[in-house]
Amino acid sequence: MSKIEKIKNLNKIKIKPTHEEVKEAVKTLIKWAGDDPDREGLIETPDRVIKAYENFFAGYNNDPREILSKEFQEVDGYDEMIVLKDIRLESHCEHHLVPFIGTAHIGYIPKNKVVGLSKLARVVEVFSKRLQIQEKLTAQIANSIDEVLQPKGVGVIIEASHLCISTRGIHKTDSRMVTSRMLGIFRNNSDTRREFLNIIGYNKPSV
Repeated sequence: MSKIEKIKNLNKIKIKPTHEEVKEAVKTLIKWAGDDPDREGLIETPDRVIKAYENFFAGYNNDPREILSKEFQEVDGYDEMIVLKDIRLESHCEHHLVPFIGTAHIGYIPKNKVVGLSKLARVVEVFSKRLQIQEKLTAQIANSIDEVLQPKGVGVIIEASHLCISTRGIHKTDSRMVTSRMLGIFRNNSDTRREFLNIIGYNKPSV
């Protein structure tokens, strides 16, 4: 870690609100909504919100690149596609602080090293447990895998439902957003990309 990064991290620690400050902020929101934060049903809500947020945004405390650095190089020349699909994710929209919930699919073709499948799922979890937009989340997952494993190519597709449009605004409850990030041979070779899409079930025959 560089000296500048250390200073930035120290600054973040210094400006992080205290537990009591966060409790007062939650109480203020409850008052703004029109209720009494001191009534029986709400008296412990600020503490519950803090615990929930510690879980929702735990990804800020983890480095996905460190997770991916624990790779294996004894692969006996394996150089075919590796896919982990249907990875459930839960994140929070940075625009409205409401959840979006969906599924991620990850594929990559190794050059000379692979990573445990649980590590791919953990990378999804680390990035999703931050304030996000789906487009950035998709890119972060693909870019980190590409940077650390340096494979021949990476493909990431995320499909998610956003409560910011299903529970407010236009109230489109059945809509789902799909984003993709293709790098290396996944971007440059249509056959590779098609194979990935077939494996995760996105190239379905028309009826």
